[in-house]
Amino acid sequence: MKTVAVLQSNYIPWKGYFDIIHDVDEFVFYDDVQFTKNDWRNRNKIKTPKGTKWLTIPVGASLNRLIFEVDLPNKKWASDHYKTLEQFYSKAPFYRKYKDFLGFVYLESEWTTLSELNQYLIKTVSTDFLGITVVFKDSRELQTEGKKLDRLLDLLGKTNADIYISGPNAAAYIDQDKFAQSNIQLVYKDYSGYPEYEQFFPPFDHYVSIFDLLFHTGPDAPYYIWGWRESGQHGKG
Repeated sequence: MKTVAVLQSNYIPWKGYFDIIHDVDEFVFYDDVQFTKNDWRNRNKIKTPKGTKWLTIPVGASLNRLIFEVDLPNKKWASDHYKTLEQFYSKAPFYRKYKDFLGFVYLESEWTTLSELNQYLIKTVSTDFLGITVVFKDSRELQTEGKKLDRLLDLLGKTNADIYISGPNAAAYIDQDKFAQSNIQLVYKDYSGYPEYEQFFPPFDHYVSIFDLLFHTGPDAPYYIWGWRESGQHGKG
């Protein structure tokens, strides 16, 4: 039984995104769809003493492009993001473990598109830092046909998916009958129950970038995403 998830690439996404990746055999970046303004594609949140703060990559307001067509501007945003992460997380227990990686991403590399950056970050965090074994693909490789849900089902057919893991919000628009007709089992991800960890600047917030978890818990990060379920314990979240 082959399990597949399909998501648009996000900028340094929260732990739930990686929870879905951990659940599947194959993960498909769905970046040949409409870019949406003020969404997770080019921004995410971190903790600060004054509450959560957006880290936003300025990419302009044009909606006349697909995600993979979004070019990145000058590098000023990258050094700004590096300095902001350093400012609020340099005293976290495991910040130094990832500092070289941050330097490579934000100070040493030239990223030409948002999709390129997002996919690199997600792949590296998944495999190198969280130890997830998964096959990554890009929807552009699959030459999908149709629109909206029909296109998604065509994509899943081309991956030979038996089970599709979806985020819970998709329940509002997904036609479950079409999945049944395609012989694909539809499973909605449950994000509840994540355990809390020692996080700067209370109150605790689950919905911040994966960097927050990595900087605070380091090699124990997988426990706070999926390991707690396997141990039979439940969180406070």
